[in-house]
Amino acid sequence: MADGDKPFLRLGVKNGGCAGMEYVMAYADAPGPHDEIVEDKDVRILIAADSVLFLLGSELDHETSRLSAKFVFRNPNQTDACGCGESVTIMPAVVEV
Repeated sequence: MADGDKPFLRLGVKNGGCAGMEYVMAYADAPGPHDEIVEDKDVRILIAADSVLFLLGSELDHETSRLSAKFVFRNPNQTDACGCGESVTIMPAVVEV
């Protein structure tokens, strides 16, 4: 991100895949009007407004092994995943008022 021309990374989910939803990541120039902004270790991440309840409580990590380097989502709202790992089933978080 330090070398890129866009200062933000936006995370979200979209409908797709055999399990129902897919995580999506994209660079962004600026926050959207209802995006949540999370900052950690000098990285500002935007959570897409329509994905907040699906990603609430999630952790995003980067793992490097001898065979791959990848982002890993640890999402307490994820209830299932397809066999290939491309899509997941996520239930929206229940927010108590």
